[in-house]
This record gives sequence, C-alpha cells and structure tokens, in this order.
Amino acid sequence: MAVSSEYLDYVHDQLSGLGGVSSRRMFGGAGLYCDEFFFALIDNDTLYLRVNDANRADFTARGMGQFRPYADRPELSMSYYETPADVLEDPAQLVSWARRSVAAAMAAVKPATRAAKPAAKHAAKKAASRPGRAGASKTRPQR
Repeated sequence: MAVSSEYLDYVHDQLSGLGGVSSRRMFGGAGLYCDEFFFALIDNDTLYLRVNDANRADFTARGMGQFRPYADRPELSMSYYETPADVLEDPAQLVSWARRSVAAAMAAVKPATRAAKPAAKHAAKKAASRPGRAGASKTRPQR
C-alpha cells in the first residue's frame, strides 16, 4: 500500500463535510475513520469505501473494483470498493457515499462488542464499590 501526503490531504479536504474524519497510516497506506468507525482506506492514491449489501450496488453498477491487498492472491478481497472519480471530485456527493460507508462500518460491529464496553464499565464500578473486595484473589488453601 502507498499513499502520498498530497492525496491524503485532498481526500481529507473532500470529506470535510462529513465531520469527525481522521486517518492513520498503516502498511504504507492509510485508514480513514469517522469517529471510531473504519470506513475507508487509501492504497496507491486510490480511495476505497466500505461496502455492505446496502451500498454495494452503487459501486458494482459503475464497474468499480474491490480492494485486493495481495497481488499474488487476487481471489482475496475485502469489503471495500474503489470510489468513482466523479464522486471523489464532488465533495457533497463523496460525503453522501461516505455516510453510507460509515453506516456499513457501524453495521459490521458485532452487537456483543457494542454491549461489552458498557458491561465492562459496569463490572469495574461494581467491583470498586465493594470495600475489601478489590484485589482479592481466589487461592486454594494450602495442605
């Protein structure tokens, strides 16, 4: 994966209307996040947006290709499709497509994962509220 700083800046500018967008460089490319949701990636100065059944047809109808991370294994692909050039060049249209990709990323999060965070906080609060129990460990009596 490769991404130039100029292209990354351009994509950030085009997505400025989405709000909450950040990027992280990884493996020579970049991942794009809207808040904590990974909704797009950039490889070889090409923007790929996350897809699911709700928005995949937008990409396939226009003949856009899937992101394939391994050149030697083209059968392996991910749920990201190349963004059409006219969409990339129109900030309002790109934000609209990106919103559907953020929704796809949100839908991909397993419900158990969403519920686990509040449950873990609740368990920590409960343990802290019991005096003398924090740090208590279960040990076997010595014989």
